[in-house]
Amino acid sequence: MEQQKYENIYFLGIGGIGMSAIARYFLNEGCRVAGYDLTATPLTRALESEGALVHYEDDPELIPEQMRNAENTLVVLTPAIPADHKEWAWLRERGFTIEKRSQMLGHLSTGKVVMAVAGTHGKTTTSTLASWLNHAAAGEGSAFLGGISRNFNSNLVLGDGRRLVVEADEYDRSFLRLHPDIAVITAVDADHLDIYGTVEAVVEAFEQFASQIKPGGALILKQGVALEFDTSERQLYRYSCDKGGDFHAENIRLIDGGHYLYDIVLPDGRIDNCELGILGKVHIENAVAAVAMLWCAAKIENKEFNADAVRKALKDFEGVKRRMEVYVNTPKQVYIDDYAHHPEELRATIESLRGIFPGRRLLAIFQPHLYTRTQDLAPEFAEALSLADEVILVPIYPARELPIEGVCSEMIGRMLKVEWSLAEREELAELLSKRDSDVVVTFGAGNIDTTCQGIAEVLSKRSI
Repeated sequence: MEQQKYENIYFLGIGGIGMSAIARYFLNEGCRVAGYDLTATPLTRALESEGALVHYEDDPELIPEQMRNAENTLVVLTPAIPADHKEWAWLRERGFTIEKRSQMLGHLSTGKVVMAVAGTHGKTTTSTLASWLNHAAAGEGSAFLGGISRNFNSNLVLGDGRRLVVEADEYDRSFLRLHPDIAVITAVDADHLDIYGTVEAVVEAFEQFASQIKPGGALILKQGVALEFDTSERQLYRYSCDKGGDFHAENIRLIDGGHYLYDIVLPDGRIDNCELGILGKVHIENAVAAVAMLWCAAKIENKEFNADAVRKALKDFEGVKRRMEVYVNTPKQVYIDDYAHHPEELRATIESLRGIFPGRRLLAIFQPHLYTRTQDLAPEFAEALSLADEVILVPIYPARELPIEGVCSEMIGRMLKVEWSLAEREELAELLSKRDSDVVVTFGAGNIDTTCQGIAEVLSKRSI
C-alpha cells in the first residue's frame, strides 16, 4: 500500500480502541481523518476534539465531501462492522481501497523492531507496560495499544527509535498480519469460537503467529502454554509469575496499600525489590513479561539493559483505564472497575482482589460480552464468578452479534454456587445506594463502564 498517496483516511468503526489509535496516528501525520461509529463515547469525542469528523448514523450521505473520492481516500475497516452496513457497501461499489485494521497495522510496522503481545487475555496491560518501559527506561519507542494508558493518556505512543509495541489481536486471525521481532504469548484459551470453531484451531493460529517471528527474534511464552514452535531460527523463553522459567518473580511479599514487592529473575541476572505502581498480584506476571520484552529488545539491538531504570519505571507505571481501575478504596468501602470478559480474566482479578482485601465481602457485577462467548463458556464463567461472595448479572452486551435464542445472562446465573440476582445496567447505581456493600467490582467489555461514575458517587459517600 502506498500510504503517501492518500490525503484522507476514512474509518468504519473509528471509535474502537484499536481503530482510534490508528486514527490518531494519521491525525498526527497531518491527514484528514473522518469516520463512522455506532455510538458516541468519550473516545470518539476525544477524536473529534483532536480534529476527526465523526458521525453516528449508517448513512452514505454523511460521508464528508472530501472523503468521497476513491483516488485520494483510504478506508480502514474494523471486523465488528456488519456485512450489511450501508456505508461499507457504498464504498465497495465505488472502488475505494479498503484495508482491515490488522492490514493497516502490518503496513505501519514495516521497518520497525516490532514487539507484539498476543494471548487470549492479559494483552493490554502487558503491551501498555512494555511501551512505558521503552519510554521511561530505554528512552525510545512507539506503540499502538488496546487500552488507554494512564501514563500517556492515550492508546497511541509516538517516540524516537525503531521499537514499536503492538497488541496482537487473535480475533478474526488479525494477528497473522504481523511478523514481529519479539512476541509474548500470555495465554491460549478457548475464545472467539464463533470464528475458530474449535480450541484446536485457536492453538493452530497461535502456532502460526509464533512461526512468523522474524529469524533471530524471540518468543516469550507463558509457562504451561503448550505450542509447537520451530526454535531453529528463533529463541524460545518461558516466563511466569512465580512458577519458574527463564523470567519469573521471586520473594513476593504484600506491602502497604495492596501493592507487592518482588525480585524479577532474568536469564543473566535479576532486578531486586521491584514494585509495580498498580494493585494486584496478577500484574506481577504482566510485569515479568514486559521486562522480558525489554531485555530481548536490548539483546537483539545490542543495546544496554538498565536494570535500575527498569525498576524505577515499574514503580511509576500508572496502569490502563478499566484494568482494575480503583474508584473508591477505604477501610469501609472499595469500588473497582475491570475490563475482564473471559473466565480466566475474571478468575485472575477476583483472586487478586482476595489477596489485596482478605476477609472482606466481595460483590461482583458482570455484564457478559457476546452471545456466542456466553453460550460457549457459561460453565466457566459461573465457576470463576463463584469465587466472589455474591454476583449481580446484567444483560449480555451484543456488540456485533444478533441474539441467540435461549442465550442470556441467566445461563450463567443458574450455574453459580453463590447468591446471585439480575439487574439492568441503568439501575446499578440506584440499587447499590439502597444496600450495604464492602468490596464491589464491575466487570465487562461492553458499556458497563458508563455506570462507573454513578456507582462511584454512591459508594464514595459510604467511604467517609
